Amino acid sequence: MMLAQLASPKGASRRRGFRRVGIGASDHKLTGHAGVAAVAEVDRVLGIAQAMDCAVGPVKQRRRGVTAGGLLLSMASAQMTGADFLVGMDLRRTDVVGQQLEPVPTPASTTTAQVAKRFAATHLAGIENAIGMVNARVLALVSPRRRAQLLAAATIDGDTTDVEVYGRDKQDAVYNYQGQRAYRPHIAFWAEGGVSLAADLMKADEDPRPVAAQLLDRAIAQLPPGVATIRCRWDAGYFAADLAKHCIDRGVEFAIGVKRNSAVVRACREAPSDGWHPAKGMPHTEVAVIDYLPGTWPEDSGVTCIARRTRIPVELMPTDPRARKLRTIDKAQLALALEGKLDCVYGYSFILTNLDVSTPAKLVEVEHWYRHRTDIEALNKDAKHGAALRHLPSGDRTVNTVWMWAALLACAISNWIQEITGIDDGRGRARRTLARMRRELFNIPARVTHTNRALTLRPPPDAGLLPVVLPRLQDLPTIRAA
Repeated sequence: MMLAQLASPKGASRRRGFRRVGIGASDHKLTGHAGVAAVAEVDRVLGIAQAMDCAVGPVKQRRRGVTAGGLLLSMASAQMTGADFLVGMDLRRTDVVGQQLEPVPTPASTTTAQVAKRFAATHLAGIENAIGMVNARVLALVSPRRRAQLLAAATIDGDTTDVEVYGRDKQDAVYNYQGQRAYRPHIAFWAEGGVSLAADLMKADEDPRPVAAQLLDRAIAQLPPGVATIRCRWDAGYFAADLAKHCIDRGVEFAIGVKRNSAVVRACREAPSDGWHPAKGMPHTEVAVIDYLPGTWPEDSGVTCIARRTRIPVELMPTDPRARKLRTIDKAQLALALEGKLDCVYGYSFILTNLDVSTPAKLVEVEHWYRHRTDIEALNKDAKHGAALRHLPSGDRTVNTVWMWAALLACAISNWIQEITGIDDGRGRARRTLARMRRELFNIPARVTHTNRALTLRPPPDAGLLPVVLPRLQDLPTIRAA
């Protein structure tokens, strides 16, 4: 009886508006990655592959097949569309229609690995030189106001990020302090331009401080000609006198985070009460100049120590004793707070800099500028989650180094597109992440048709940035001058 009641009469589902969906023949004119046409156009405008080939040089004896520049650009294009591993190159090749839009034909994953293994140290250095060439070409396409901003001052941020890998056969992969088998990309990033200028793939247990000065020199060499002022920002992991001395000798303005020690804490306690000034854009925070200089640092060179303190109510203090915030609190204050004798405590951080902090306004501005060192942290996140730096897929360290550069190049191409098409705010402070660009531009589906010997894209009604970016790129002239 119950089964009879549950059974639907014939045709009842059709009367309720149900429509059966069928599957027809595949449409071989469709692609899910129509936005790679924008990558081909930006390559035409800026000559990215051409610059790579010129600076890197040949990596094979035979001239046929993929070149060094074509390999890097195809790897970057694959990562921009979502490729996670080398096998992603094979997946791109299966998109026959999308291959018509690619800047260069995508090589097979085996070919990619074999050619990448041929990159020597001189070839890797050529990648940096090529990026410098493209940076100069970008300046020729931006507005005069934006060009003046980029040439007025260039900020170079240096940082490392660990990439966990798996498998004991990974060449030179070692355990880091967290117990992860990992590599450590060491990157110098041009904050205003949104481009990585120099990078190395280090072992996860290597200290970046001894090579920081060399990395800085390589990054400076790739800045566009005519930059008036060069600045650099480093976190407390680069707290070393040699780096500061090198910056002073080169005339580079710097700000380096200070590792907390008893000497700097004593100097902070002696700061006059009227020397603290409200920080810019950070509530309940004050900054002051304190009398602290490590003994090995150069004296009479204009190096000043800045202290920043943030008010933390006791009820908002972390309860986990391993919390990082607890390490910023003066131990004497922390003990009193735990005894219930204080209502609030202060978290402290310190910076050593040779910038001018002679007035409260200049002091506040310098601290605010240093706080934007998070630009490189945003790059690390974008390279990992937007591109594929979260994976280093090969057992060969050289292949992994080329893969790292492809990820950094993918982030650079995304920012170059936004810069020369004007879809950001014109100041470099409102760039879209690569993950967002993938969603709004690179992975837009479309039907590709041939009209008058030209390709025509027919995207869906909601085509994201594709109808905006592609025509703007097509209107730009080809730039080949360095």
